[in-house]
Order: sequence, then C-alpha cells, then structure tokens
Amino acid sequence: MSKLVVVGTVAFDAIETPFGKTDKILGGAATFIGLSASHFNTDVALVSVVGGDFPQEYLEMMKNRGMNIDGIEVVEDGKTFFWSGRYHNDMNSRDTLVTELNVLADFNPIVPEEYKDAEVVMLGNLHPAVQMGVLDQTPNAQLVILDTMNFWMDIELELLKKVIERVDVITINDEEARQLSGEYSLVNAAKKIHEMGPKYVVIKKGEHGALLFHDGDIFFAPALPLEEVFDPTGAGDTFAGGFAGFLAASGDYSFENMKRAIIYGSNFASFCVERFGTERMQSITNDEIETRLKQFQALTKFEMKA
Repeated sequence: MSKLVVVGTVAFDAIETPFGKTDKILGGAATFIGLSASHFNTDVALVSVVGGDFPQEYLEMMKNRGMNIDGIEVVEDGKTFFWSGRYHNDMNSRDTLVTELNVLADFNPIVPEEYKDAEVVMLGNLHPAVQMGVLDQTPNAQLVILDTMNFWMDIELELLKKVIERVDVITINDEEARQLSGEYSLVNAAKKIHEMGPKYVVIKKGEHGALLFHDGDIFFAPALPLEEVFDPTGAGDTFAGGFAGFLAASGDYSFENMKRAIIYGSNFASFCVERFGTERMQSITNDEIETRLKQFQALTKFEMKA
C-alpha cells in the first residue's frame, strides 16, 4: 500500500451561511483532505498540531477511518487554530470574522519516521515555511502536490515561489492563479505557473468546475449541479484529498490519470458542500460515491456524427 503524507490544519471552524450557522465544529485543511483521501487504498498520515482543547473523539474518528495521526502534535496547554466566516448569498464569496492562529503560530512539522519515504506528499494550505519543512523530510517523494492561497502570495511570495519550484502539481483557484502569474487569461496564467516549476497546474473554479493544464494539454471537469449547497467550507481541500488519494492509490501520475483524479476530487467536493463542516464527509458510503461518479460521467458524455 502506498503512503500519502498530508500536512495542513486540524482546526475548529464557526460558519454562517444563508442556510444557518454553527458554533465551533471540526474543520481544517488536513481534516478535509484526510477524510477524502481515506476512501482510497492508501496509507494516509496527517501532520498537524492541535491544542489541549481538541476533543479526543475527533482524533479517534480519524484513526477509525484509517488515518495515521502520529504526526498530529498535541500542545496540552495551547488552544487549537480557530477560523470563523460568513458566506454571502451567492456562496462564492465570504468574510472572515475571526482568525486565531493559537498553536499554529509556532508549528514545527514532524513527519513520523515511517512516513519519510512516502510516495505522495500533499501540502495543504499553510505557511510556506511549514510546507518547506515537510518537503525537507520527504526528499524521495514521487509526487508532491501543493495547495496555497492569495494570503501567502501577499506576505510570503518569495518563499512560496521556492516551494512552488519543488512541487509537481499546484492547485489554486482562478483568482489566485491570476495573482500569482500576473495574467488574466487562465491559459496564459497556467503557462507562467508551469515556468515556476510544477508539471501540472490545477485551477479550481468552484461551482464552475476545475481545469487541468500540462505541457500544452487542457482538461476541464465540471462541478456537479446540486439541489442544495449548505456550506462551501473545505470543498477545495476535499477536492485536493480526492485528487491526491486517487493518485496515491493508483501510482500512475500521467496526464490521463490526472484527468480521472480531477473527477474523483470533484466528486468528493460535491458531497462536502451538502452539510456544514465535515458532517457529510463522515457519512458518505462507497455506493454513494460510485453512483455520483456515474452522474459525472453522464454529465460530460456525448456523441458526434462525422
């Protein structure tokens, strides 16, 4: 079984959308990535940090779902990272209300010894210095996937570029791709980002799907139209988890297989948004996953007469 190392936040979120609001609930990039990736035949290890206020039941849930949590540091006298946000009516934009770094401010990632030879590394959205620290501990990874955001482009661009030089795949949204590249056209943006190092560029467009770029080739995966969207929080991380989990399990990092990985990532993301936080990701079944994959297939299948 291949090994997948995931670094990212394990956190508390408080969310408000047009459909309701929550108090503190389980969240964090590594949490969503791990819940998605754990559905594949791969050995998933989480690298993160939490405070003494983090419920043991959440850690047990992760273990029960096949995730290795030896790399999650527990700072007993510290508090867990907390984020609170309010989504606008279009569900595509949001306001951050509270960000409390807490134990994340001094996080020094330690990859468990038995996972330093992992085939795949998924760098969730974190400070580039933390991402670099994980790369230094996993020098033999066959595939490195990076997720980042405009915040790090604003305050740590040069260090972020050094991380980008060392990865095989970068996943960012359309706004971030334009900011990173200085290009408005996403085709031109992908070309510029390719020049920075990654072989593959994945540009996420939320409810409008995702684009995969590689060496002049482009693949587009739609987002599945849903009757209800309750909470977009974690959808991008869930996408990344499905993408990374599928690739780690298959061991095939070709462009053709990346296409399949994009569909799997989109599939999981479509479940994530149906409930608040991680609730839906903790309840989906293999039958539901297969049924929805068929819906994706039907959504894009057509015939042309010569």
